[in-house]
Formats: sequence, structure tokens, C-alpha cells
Amino acid sequence: VQLQASGGGLVQTGGSLRVSCTASGRQSFSTDTVAWFRQAPGKEREFVAAIFRNYGRKYYSDSVKGRFTISRDNARSMMSLQMNSLKPEDTAVYYCAASGTVIMSSMTLTGSYSYWGQGTQVTVSS
Repeated sequence: VQLQASGGGLVQTGGSLRVSCTASGRQSFSTDTVAWFRQAPGKEREFVAAIFRNYGRKYYSDSVKGRFTISRDNARSMMSLQMNSLKPEDTAVYYCAASGTVIMSSMTLTGSYSYWGQGTQVTVSS
């Protein structure tokens, strides 16, 4: 199973970026919980957003709610994160993650996910 992240880059404060992740070798992707995490220099990896299983409901951290939108395209085994109104504190490496065994109460925990992408850098300049 591979998760291949793409997108990211450098943007000014208030700008927008989109990061995407394509899964290969994962037959059950459509029923997985998919999520985005991020890790800033010197900080722990933190939860950003998730779609729990195939129920469609989306969850966001308070720091990105209203600015970021997570989505998935099961036909293409792809997930994306649209990031608007970006701030310098959004600067981090963004990681996609997926798992078929996540329970709702642990959806924000890195240890709940079996599969991870390689990460893509997002830098927001002030």
C-alpha cells in the first residue's frame, strides 16, 4: 500500500493551496477513514482533518475549521485538502493517512493510522 502526496508549495498569507494524496494497492480505500495531519519544525504531528470511513461526515481541528476542506474521490482512490485563508502558522509538512480500523474516538491520533504518505511541504510567508 502506498499513499503518494502531491501539491503544497509556497504561498503568501491569505492565499490558497491544495494538497492531494493518491492511494495505490488499497482495495478498501473507499471504506477507510482518511485524514490529514501536519508537523511544523520542532513540534509534534497534529491532526488537521478527517473523513470517517464512508459515512461522509468531516471533522476538523479548531485551528483550521472554516478555512480548510477535506474531500475524497473513491473512484480515483484520492483524497485532498483545500486550504484557504492560509496563515504563517499553517506552515508545516502535511501528511495524508488512511486506515480501515480507526474508531471515532481515536480519529485524531497518529497511532490510529496504518498507512501514511511521504509528506508535502506547505510554507506560508508573512
